[in-house]
Amino acid sequence: MSDKITGTLIWYYYICPREVWLMAHELNPDENHPFLEMGRIIQDDSYRREKKEITYGNMKIDLLKSGEGKVVIGEIKKSSRFEKSAIMQLAFYLYILKKEGIEAKGELLIPKEKKRIAVELDDKKERELKRAFFEIDELLNRERPPEPKRIKYCTHCAYREFCWA
Repeated sequence: MSDKITGTLIWYYYICPREVWLMAHELNPDENHPFLEMGRIIQDDSYRREKKEITYGNMKIDLLKSGEGKVVIGEIKKSSRFEKSAIMQLAFYLYILKKEGIEAKGELLIPKEKKRIAVELDDKKERELKRAFFEIDELLNRERPPEPKRIKYCTHCAYREFCWA
């Protein structure tokens, strides 16, 4: 696994390979896109009593708490629309922590929907992550991004103008 792989790239991998390439090559989306703004506001306003925005290595963990002798890390999302991506992003953080000898559990938190989804790193998720690492490494080594491909997420994507202008 490349050191360039981050939780954000794992997140995008499950949505759009082109986004992975663009993000990894520092072609950032429109930072003023309303959906990105909304996500930042929700993250800032939610769970104020918890430790937030913890940086550890190449990870930026949204939320950290401890309970029952275990570390619990949280990922805050504005909706469950990208639930699979968010679960795998959280699994990535758990995988990295496990490699560092830190046993942790994860919680996907969707405050607007009042949802809390427990996430644990099991063998299946670990195998899936390893496959994703391989495919992301291959994507990053390409000279050019994959061609744009219309998917259901394009409508609200912060890269929309970049891909379809």
